[in-house]
Amino acid sequence: MRGLAGVLTSLLLGWLLMSTPGALAANPGLVARITTKGLEYAAREGLLALQRKLDGTTLPDFSGDFKIPHVGKGQYSFYSLEVHSCALRGSALRPLPGRGLSLSVSDSSVRVQGRWKVRKGFLKLQNSFDLSVKGITISVDLRLGSEPSGRPTVTTSKCSGRIRDVDVDISGGLRWVLNLFHNQIESKFRNVLESKICEMIQKSVTSDLQPYLQTLPVTADIDGFISIDYSLVGAPRATAQMLDVMFKGEIFQTDHRSSVAVLAPVMHIPGEHNHMVYFAISDYVFNTASLVYHEAGYLSFRITNDMILPDSIFKLTTKSFRPFAPRLARLYPNMNLELQGAVASAPLLNFSSGNLSLAPLMEIEGFVLLPDSTKESVFRLSVATNVSITVTFNTTKISGTMKPEKVQVELKESKVGQFNMELLEAFINHYLLNVVYPEINDQLAIGLPLPLLKRVQLYDLVVQIHENFLFLGANVQYERA
Repeated sequence: MRGLAGVLTSLLLGWLLMSTPGALAANPGLVARITTKGLEYAAREGLLALQRKLDGTTLPDFSGDFKIPHVGKGQYSFYSLEVHSCALRGSALRPLPGRGLSLSVSDSSVRVQGRWKVRKGFLKLQNSFDLSVKGITISVDLRLGSEPSGRPTVTTSKCSGRIRDVDVDISGGLRWVLNLFHNQIESKFRNVLESKICEMIQKSVTSDLQPYLQTLPVTADIDGFISIDYSLVGAPRATAQMLDVMFKGEIFQTDHRSSVAVLAPVMHIPGEHNHMVYFAISDYVFNTASLVYHEAGYLSFRITNDMILPDSIFKLTTKSFRPFAPRLARLYPNMNLELQGAVASAPLLNFSSGNLSLAPLMEIEGFVLLPDSTKESVFRLSVATNVSITVTFNTTKISGTMKPEKVQVELKESKVGQFNMELLEAFINHYLLNVVYPEINDQLAIGLPLPLLKRVQLYDLVVQIHENFLFLGANVQYERA
């Protein structure tokens, strides 16, 4: 029965990862929703895995004593028991509201072949037999929990196993000896097998499923600088149709973690069931990334003349800036310029009417590089723009692409007189579009990894944008090892 019980738990491996009871301490940054369609798929895959595993499985030896009128006492033994075939016709994996998951297997049968022997005094008889186990029904409830670290735990809270019928077909010229107590053997087989079902399931949950769940990392690296916290933060919200599971979803600096100044909002998740699994990803996830990058100084830039593309009509020299600020070239002839820019505050994502956007406000300061290797500030600019974001969702991650609108430039301070703002805006737009945003988009292409188990692939992907969260839907395909 070890093979049977061990494979039963494989029904759960793709789905228990994201479940844990307990009080919800804070709103989650990411919610994974498993629908009944997803649970049905898991049950079907588990049934196939169970059938493959059972073929050729060796069962424990079976022995006992007998007493027959006019024959006397003796001992019998059934050994070399091997599953020859199995027919598994029904399984289901369902949420238990407020508790966890329920696994059931029904209307299944297994055929076992092996050897028998009987010892009566000095007499020893042996041959082969066929054992047909019909009407196997198993029901298991699983209690889902978590450790303080946020890693999931699983235990069995209820288990029952029933066998409707056991039929032993004994071969051999002297099989009449065993046929004399045939009913006793079948009854004993049923009792022993039924008692072993839950014992082996409990063992498999402890030795196979629980260690597997413990391999779930509570953090995932994103780009070498930031990581995401995927620890579990609250109880699964189970209903008759779905299981919602909460992850913290906070992005932090990998080697220097500190608290963030924003809270995750409440997400009003649509009640859709067309796909097997949904991910609701709060703006909290993305905004914590923005805060971390801003605090670390990553949302700033420096532009020097040697960074300008060779074929660009714009150069960062006082001579080239004559059309922008005529007096600049006269006061500082034949000198290089340097622009230093930074986002004034961490830009936060805006979710509205199916659109995803940013409205960063930048400050740019212009310096003249003097012959003595010092810098002199000569002007300050305020640069505002709106940036639309297109989200891409693939089999393992989500990524994005920024598409900025034309920037608006305001001259905040000038030590070199008037500026031709129309030309200056054209220069800044040219550089941002051709240098700054391509670099940002290269970074965004790295993407945010989703919390998926090994060998799980997503397909039929859909993306929706709701108020303060992304809503991703997908079907699941399990790649068999």
